Order: sequence, then C-alpha cells, then structure tokens
Amino acid sequence: MKLVKDVMVTDIIRISPFATIREALSLMKRHNVKSLVVERQNEHDAWGLITYTNILKSVISEDGDIDLLNVYDVCAKPVISVGENLALKYAARLMTEYRVKRLLVLCDNDISGFVVMDDIMQALLDTVD
Repeated sequence: MKLVKDVMVTDIIRISPFATIREALSLMKRHNVKSLVVERQNEHDAWGLITYTNILKSVISEDGDIDLLNVYDVCAKPVISVGENLALKYAARLMTEYRVKRLLVLCDNDISGFVVMDDIMQALLDTVD
C-alpha cells in the first residue's frame, strides 16, 4: 500500500502572507509552479496555500488588484493537511470529499511537503498494465 510520503512533493516554495499577489505570481512564474505554501506567523499558526485558482477567483472574476491584494487575502488558510504515513487512498478520499487538488503534508506539525491529485493519479496509473 502506497503512503503519502511515497508520492509527495518535497520542493516547497514558501511566501509571506503579507506579500502582494504580484509577488506571488512572480514567484510562481520563476519556479514554474501552480501553488505556494503560505508561511505561518508563529508556531501556533496554521499553514496556508495559494494557488492559481485562488488568484483567478480573487483577481480575474472579482476585479481585484494584484498590487493591492495580499496573499493572506486570497489564500486558503488553514489548509487541509495530512501526515506522511497516511495511506494514499485516504488522502484521495479527503481530496474528493473537500474538492481540493492539494494537501499539505506535515511531520510533527512542521511542513514536509504536499501531495497533488495528479501525483496520486500517476501512482494509480503506474499499477495498471
């Protein structure tokens, strides 16, 4: 049985919640990624996640300004997170139940990566002849 840690992405790009949407888009473009992890402000704070979808909803459909909106204004926070040793089928179940494409992966309440729906599907496809 595959676990979340077997397919998770460990190359995490972080951003401050106080950065502008322009800065977030620039970072996404520079690293060729579709999401960024939003940093916690203290050890008791929750992690966040900002994605293309969040930006589309806030900027394009609601006529938001990428220089006036901060990451915190549009990110998902708190974000759904799972442990590294969770079976992949339960992560997939969470994704479908809550209609999300990414879950943060935590180890001792510290971020160790994130799992993307495409990676779970690839793991499934790898089992098919």
